[in-house]
Amino acid sequence: MDSTFDEVSESRSQEEESQPALVKRASIEAQAFAGFWIRFWAFILDWLVVWGVNHLTVSPIFSLFGWSKGGGWFSPFSVTTTIVFLLYFAIMTKIFQQTLGKMVFGIKVVSLQPEKQLTWDVIFFREIVGRYIHTLFVLYAVVGFSPKKQGIHDYFADTVVVHEHLYEKKESSV
Repeated sequence: MDSTFDEVSESRSQEEESQPALVKRASIEAQAFAGFWIRFWAFILDWLVVWGVNHLTVSPIFSLFGWSKGGGWFSPFSVTTTIVFLLYFAIMTKIFQQTLGKMVFGIKVVSLQPEKQLTWDVIFFREIVGRYIHTLFVLYAVVGFSPKKQGIHDYFADTVVVHEHLYEKKESSV
């Protein structure tokens, strides 16, 4: 009788080890995708945060050393503030899966492959190359029309932005 119990408990533990991947996949598919407008407002809030950081850190440093803040797109000041902007998005997304703006609105970035974490190369592409792609703002409108509310950068990075605590109601055929 003990051997039967051991076999049953061993088979259950093997099933339990394989379940987390299934649970994660189901939860990604069931989560509500974040659409254009909520992502837009989260980005505006993030832009304000980065603007504040740049004006509290970068601007005083340039003033302290007497460096020029003007000079166009490729001036040292513009390059430095752009680097701060990109690093903010990359580091926050890597560490928390969301920026401060996304935290406020309750959305986060997840990989479409449930067993895969957001790696630095995915983050680099999504947050840095994706920001460059979206300098043509009309491309960002893809978020409003794609089935999973993905931007061009999300398609290439295999990511999606979801609501943290909302789930889509699925019709059951019982």
